Amino acid sequence: MRTHDLIGIGVGPFNLGLACLAEPLDDLDAVFLEARDDFSWHPGMLLDDATLQVPFMADLVTLADPTSPYSYLNFLKDVGRLYSFYIRESFFPLRREYDDYCRWAAERLTSIRWGQPVTRVEHDGEAYVVTSATGEAWRGRRLVLGTGTAPRLPFEVEGPALHSADYLSRKADLVSTGSITVVGSGQSAAEVYADLLAEQEAHGFELTWLTRSPRFFPMEYTKLTLEMTSPEWTSYFQALPGATRSRVQAGQQALSKGISSETINAIFDELYRREALGGVDTTLLTATEVRAAQWDGERYTLDLHHTEQDVSGRLTTESLVLATGYTSSVPEFLAPVRDRLRLDEQGRYAADGSFSVSHTDDVFVQNGEEHTHGFVAPDLGMGALRSSVILAGVLGREPYRVEKRIAFQEFGMPDRFRSPSEQPAEQLARSTS
Repeated sequence: MRTHDLIGIGVGPFNLGLACLAEPLDDLDAVFLEARDDFSWHPGMLLDDATLQVPFMADLVTLADPTSPYSYLNFLKDVGRLYSFYIRESFFPLRREYDDYCRWAAERLTSIRWGQPVTRVEHDGEAYVVTSATGEAWRGRRLVLGTGTAPRLPFEVEGPALHSADYLSRKADLVSTGSITVVGSGQSAAEVYADLLAEQEAHGFELTWLTRSPRFFPMEYTKLTLEMTSPEWTSYFQALPGATRSRVQAGQQALSKGISSETINAIFDELYRREALGGVDTTLLTATEVRAAQWDGERYTLDLHHTEQDVSGRLTTESLVLATGYTSSVPEFLAPVRDRLRLDEQGRYAADGSFSVSHTDDVFVQNGEEHTHGFVAPDLGMGALRSSVILAGVLGREPYRVEKRIAFQEFGMPDRFRSPSEQPAEQLARSTS
């Protein structure tokens, strides 16, 4: 059996970016396995006018290699839309266009094996053996896990409730019911609510939006805040104790879980228009937590708790859309090699600075390390940097230069400001020599 240098499992945007950056490297033999028959990126949320929340430079490759043939700009040139994009004067591509771009890149790669759902990973003493449901097997010295995240359900749900990940495929059924409730506080919840609001006049359903957040808060895009999407912030965050990381992360909702200001304003303008024309048949509730959802065969009864008033309530609705985010987990197919992995007390990947999650530094993770590396883990803008770091760890050299410092600000107390008793040992040695 041929032994590859690297086997990537899962082909979402992050491992697709890694595959693009690996393709021109003559000293790297890489193969990528994907369960699906072709590339697909959140198809349930590819709304016609939805845009990315990151600029086009956060594509698969540009922040690692601006000259790559797999860049977003090269895609636009190839399909004849580069000048249109230039005249449009917006850094933010349409979400459907980004999905088209990823498909375009994937079609040009020779390293991807589609229709290969991985069922088992073993180690034969020298390398990993990866087996798919088709019975085919691949052997590789290193693994890169890009299996993505799964819809998160914060409470037990019965009945036909759907996650926003499946919204478009179920939209026709939704708008034919008498009442719809959207649960969530981020961009996906806002986009689903706005899309349903546009359909409400034609279909006549009641529409409710519930969020446990204290307000419909906007994503923070100020430039010094955006410096936190940097290698310095990632290193600083990773060095914090686990309990401190959890506390810091809890206070960063506006950095990753907020709504674009444009979406919030568009929703308000539509509500204002409705009010001017005679009324608004919709309810928006903040600081309201859904604790349970019971299904009686026709409708849901939601148990509610207002977190600021500390009072309980109930809401009945025929349809329920949960825009409650995503979560990562360690796949079952890794069970035979679980003893080789570094996992924390909660069974999550314990990724180090090179995104390695194995004791022998031969297994890496993409977008499964938010608890160790911070809110930037799922950010598309960090994909190229993470791939560059992983490739450097695999090859022992930097095929793409890894920036160590890009921010004007410093994170953490600088050594020069620390009191003598808290100076690092090497710093004290230099100052006393």
